[in-house]
Amino acid sequence: MSSFVSEIMAQVKAKNPSEPEFHQAVQEVVESLQLVIERHPEYRKAKIVERIIEPERILMFRVPWMDDRGEVHVNRGFRIEMNSAIGPYKGGLRFHPSVNLGILKFLAFEQVFKNSLTTLPMGGGKGGADFEPKGKSDTEVMHFCQSFMSELFRHIGPDTDVPAGDIGVGGREIGYLFGMYRKLRNEFTGVLTGKGLYWGGSLIRPEATGYGAVYFAAEMLGTRGQSLQGKTCLVSGSGNVAQYTVEKINQLGGKAVTVSDSNGYVYDPEGISAEKLAFVMDLKNVRRGRIKEYSDKFKSATYTPIDPKLDYNPLWNHKADCAFPGATQNEINGKDAQNLLKNGVYVVSEGANMPTTPDGVNVFLDHRILFGPGKAANAGGVATSGLEMSQNSMRLSWTRDEVDARLHQIMKSIHKAAAEAAERFGTPGNYVNGANIAGFIKVADAMMDQGVI
Repeated sequence: MSSFVSEIMAQVKAKNPSEPEFHQAVQEVVESLQLVIERHPEYRKAKIVERIIEPERILMFRVPWMDDRGEVHVNRGFRIEMNSAIGPYKGGLRFHPSVNLGILKFLAFEQVFKNSLTTLPMGGGKGGADFEPKGKSDTEVMHFCQSFMSELFRHIGPDTDVPAGDIGVGGREIGYLFGMYRKLRNEFTGVLTGKGLYWGGSLIRPEATGYGAVYFAAEMLGTRGQSLQGKTCLVSGSGNVAQYTVEKINQLGGKAVTVSDSNGYVYDPEGISAEKLAFVMDLKNVRRGRIKEYSDKFKSATYTPIDPKLDYNPLWNHKADCAFPGATQNEINGKDAQNLLKNGVYVVSEGANMPTTPDGVNVFLDHRILFGPGKAANAGGVATSGLEMSQNSMRLSWTRDEVDARLHQIMKSIHKAAAEAAERFGTPGNYVNGANIAGFIKVADAMMDQGVI
């Protein structure tokens, strides 16, 4: 580890104890940035890296709410406003029991670089609560969202901070949050993205992260004169990202053979066709059931429950060409990465945020496979959120084809920026370095221009 990296990491760990995900995210970025700092000592002198690591603002608040039985519950709400050098804070809200300050800081930090890569004027932020919407009634979710927004509304706005959805926050939750914001502010503005189509939402927004990850994979394959046609693909997750990853894989001629949830995964060697995907969407989006029901419905599939005693995930141990981790952070470890390579996978495009551990990333980089890190490969979601913001500002709606074409072009631009930055700084083909460097330089230059604030 260079002196620059070790010095930065010592500061980060001293200031942010017990936040391993944040440490992991920062270390991955600063290891790439040492290449930049060597050529641009002005960034080091102005302590740009140290300033990017420190959030501009952290909001933490109580969220009391009442369930259907009249029992009162208290959760903790957060919003990390990380960096606004190139635009208003932008990033999702996550409702999940695992939410804590360290996880949200890692997500907000990643969001800064991801948003920079999109070419759109958006800063980085993230937020959420340690609330579990799963198993709650619509009324209980509404009560929680209204309580959450009754505090958050004072800190957000279309030109200040524009939250979106994330794990546990879909169209239902965005609707309740927006309704409360509109009531409290007495104004109708584009303060949230992921809204319903009839009240300011954008076509393609639900599909965008999954579509974008597949578009990015296609761009990486294009550097080797290949396409997704005929490729077998492993997909993790069964929520928004995974569903539309499968849909776009199908549209581009590939075959997805897995989906999963927190209880286990299904493997369907015949492929998850459009008909089978419709079943998954109904199961997860409407009935809110468990993925095991897929194997009950389709006899070509086998279901494997999660085994916490295993030191690897068997989902990543099937023959395939491409992998699309779309569930959560650190779902591919070093052993999983080795299993993927052993089974023929040479393309990994991250739909989730930081789904691969550092050991796993090193395996991919050492073997020089096509590896698209989340801050580049899954930027389609926030890119289309930015397109929704543009439509809200102009008071108009673009067609589905127009939004999809803009998304596709943005993913091409992100791939080009990452590939060129990697080449320029002496690590051709390393999309991790390329994405980190390209995202950093744009934000760093804006911070230099604006002075020490």
